[in-house]
Amino acid sequence: MIELYTFDRKLRNLIFDALERIEIALRTKLIYYLSIEFDHWWFENPEVFYNGNYHHDLLDEIDKELSRTKEVFIESHYKKYGDENRPPAYKTLEVVSFGCLSKMYSNLSNGLDAKKRIAVEMGLPNFRFLRSWLQTFNLIRNTTAHHSRIWNRDINFAPMFLRKTTADFISSIDNEHSMYHCLSCIIFVLNKVSPNHSLKDRIVNLVENTQVINLEDMGFPTNWKEMEIWK
Repeated sequence: MIELYTFDRKLRNLIFDALERIEIALRTKLIYYLSIEFDHWWFENPEVFYNGNYHHDLLDEIDKELSRTKEVFIESHYKKYGDENRPPAYKTLEVVSFGCLSKMYSNLSNGLDAKKRIAVEMGLPNFRFLRSWLQTFNLIRNTTAHHSRIWNRDINFAPMFLRKTTADFISSIDNEHSMYHCLSCIIFVLNKVSPNHSLKDRIVNLVENTQVINLEDMGFPTNWKEMEIWK
């Protein structure tokens, strides 16, 4: 049905834009806090990371991104300084994917102040929550980027349910894998990193003006408008 396809396309676009804002926030915080705690090449330092094998794979992924990027600032860096060494974090991390950033954060040593601080600044109690949510966000981003159906999809890697928070959220959830839960998590983080966003209002407007969808298929409870984060 055309109307259902149109709804899914509009929802994908809204989600993609929202996750781009979260990606920018994550990248900025990683660059800033880790560079302060260590130096501008901290991402190369195995002591910064928990798992050495994952770190090795991460560097391979970074090198692939650097080798295929056409960004002028990377080409200018190599022209000025040579290509024997990778550019500093504030340049290199600008060309890596959301998935790479997510894996980078997840593999940071758990005792790092920066790892804890980034989670807190995104409204979450600890790095375990942020690691879980980033994994979900990356999966959703990849789904939207490949134009796959999203509106009633159950997400394989469900975000951990945030039971205790002083910020607006949902009080309960029947299906942690549902788009309702995932959208609530995206809005929750956006409220922290991009307070003036309009995602919630645009989603509410979209679902209220589409007659062909069943909100129960997305995991929306009957009282969803009473939840603080959706008011």
